[in-house]
Amino acid sequence: MKTVSTIVKQGCGIVLAGLALHAGAQGGNPAPASNGAAGAALVLVEGGKSLAPIIVFSNAPPLTRHAAGELASYIEKTSGAKPEIITNVPAPLPAQAIWVGYQPVLKELFPKIDFDFKHPEEILIAANEKHLVIIGRDVWDPKRSTSKIRDKEIDGFQWEYGTHNAVYTFLHDYINVRWIWPGEDGVDIIAQSTITFKPFIYRYHPQVRLRGGLLPWTMVLNTGPSITTHPGSGGQSGYWMRVQRLQLDSLSLTGGGFGSWWARFHETNPEYFALQPNGTRSLCTGPAEVKICASNPEVWKQWLDDVAKQLQDHPCQRMFQASSGDSYLSGHCICTNCRAWDHPDGELRQFQWEGLVQEYVALTDREITFANHLARGLKARFPGQELYVYLQAYGHSCPPPVAAVPDDNVIIGNVANFLLRSDMLDRGSPGGAKCRDRFAQWGKITKMNFWRPNTGSPVGWQWGLPDVPLTRTIKDMQYAAEHNWMGIYVDYVREHWSTQGPMNYLMAQLTWNPHQDGQAILKDYYRRAFGPAAAEMEAYWKYMEQLREECFGHEKIAVSAHDISEFYNVERLDKAEALLRGALDKAAKAPDVYRRRIEFVIVGLDFTRLLTECGRLMKIMNKHEDQNDAASEQIRVNWKKMRSMQKSHPNALRWNQIFSGPDASGPPSPKLAGKFHPGPRP
Repeated sequence: MKTVSTIVKQGCGIVLAGLALHAGAQGGNPAPASNGAAGAALVLVEGGKSLAPIIVFSNAPPLTRHAAGELASYIEKTSGAKPEIITNVPAPLPAQAIWVGYQPVLKELFPKIDFDFKHPEEILIAANEKHLVIIGRDVWDPKRSTSKIRDKEIDGFQWEYGTHNAVYTFLHDYINVRWIWPGEDGVDIIAQSTITFKPFIYRYHPQVRLRGGLLPWTMVLNTGPSITTHPGSGGQSGYWMRVQRLQLDSLSLTGGGFGSWWARFHETNPEYFALQPNGTRSLCTGPAEVKICASNPEVWKQWLDDVAKQLQDHPCQRMFQASSGDSYLSGHCICTNCRAWDHPDGELRQFQWEGLVQEYVALTDREITFANHLARGLKARFPGQELYVYLQAYGHSCPPPVAAVPDDNVIIGNVANFLLRSDMLDRGSPGGAKCRDRFAQWGKITKMNFWRPNTGSPVGWQWGLPDVPLTRTIKDMQYAAEHNWMGIYVDYVREHWSTQGPMNYLMAQLTWNPHQDGQAILKDYYRRAFGPAAAEMEAYWKYMEQLREECFGHEKIAVSAHDISEFYNVERLDKAEALLRGALDKAAKAPDVYRRRIEFVIVGLDFTRLLTECGRLMKIMNKHEDQNDAASEQIRVNWKKMRSMQKSHPNALRWNQIFSGPDASGPPSPKLAGKFHPGPRP
């Protein structure tokens, strides 16, 4: 097999041999163990003894070798027997073996299987009476696996990591490993001294090709075996994202854009920039939000030159920004050529320039025409490479185009804010269009419909409160999948594990495969995380979901529309705590890990109680000056308790969103200080 494969059109997952689509993610194995049933079966481990070594080809990329090691480790944790890892095909062949990554001998061992992958990131897991194969489409070039990112050279990059993701699919679906949340207590393994399977074949390829943006703080910088995420981000879930098969995807949202152009070119090439109503090509916004003259062919050439430089530094990059900066309604070009691309029937929006506010048609047709010029330039300048222009549908370009159609290598970053807020409106739409309807409209004209929602903080989401709209999230993610969803970047999922753990897990599973039964995923989550207390913990999370939806009521845009501190009152939180105490009672005689996991969730409820009490006390301070001292003192006591929680449970919440500073060692975050803390003492 060639290390670099031809890229072909993506489709839906395939399951052969009568297996249910991704059934393992619903709590069972796609190919259940034989358990002594009649008929030939493959035995990997018997009575705690490994019978099948793991065989990896000699020039496998670093992450394939790393995944083979992880496979051996988890088989040992499950059965007590660690398979030997062999590099290259041994002679003679072992009677039984686990093959990781493609090797030509597999055609002899599995003569009826087609090993020619036809879809991006396609994986194949299959077993016969003697052998198990775990492979995926791996696209890499050993000579171009090193990239320079932020002046740091990083090795081990690939265009696709199919085998790596296939290994974790096998561990999840067939060995029944669960990674519930980050950290040792979040790993759940079912002991089994014998591991055996009837013959089966399982194929799948993910619809969502850019998945790392679900938790953008954990997006990969170092794809080597040691996991490194964005420095200073505080993201704690890089490994968790990796085993969920999200971190190592085949598209990555970095590179390109015009944020640096003003500093680079405003003196030498002022013609690159938007013509303003006053006749200049000056700034109407900050330099990072500068607008360009989209119809200028020299702009296209410069953009392509920038792409060439980025590919020198990062050969595996596939997506390149071509979107305007923020301040999306300000300073756009009014030159005759740019305006000729605007469709007169476009939806009206209100635009502004220095000293001028004007109603004008949405710029979507202009933006698509611009992106198409860049996309065709990519194909001409870099023939045979899978490269994409990334263009955001946002604000001035939120409505779909009237006439222009995106080329097949233009990805639409659809800022449709219906994650957590199903009926959120496009605030710039004069007709009050819903964001989810906008997403569907774009999905009719492009298969490259990239979901780029802003979550806001509907019911304390970003503050770490139990904002868990589980049922609506299932519906919204599956709705996105029905309308050509192919990538995601969320601003932001904050990694608040003790208050939002089921949401994070659910979203991760549905991003890998949005066609699963979401409620079955949650049932499996409760069962595996909490064992004998599963029913009580399910009742707790359903109660928190009910509270969230009561608070949210009809869809409200602004946080100020909810009184969260009053809604999470003592009576409601006492009822929630009673459910958790009942769960602790049920887990009293079970393995200790279940008690620790329940206590982890209790930390989140205690945090919710403390923070919302601070909100109520702040209102007392604002209304009753004679009670300021007592209220202020209690607030400070509460924050001291939260600091203790941070030290005892560092993974419970994303503490650097609650306390200031990258290491969360400072005072309360500015986003919380005014609402939940009075600030420093005089």
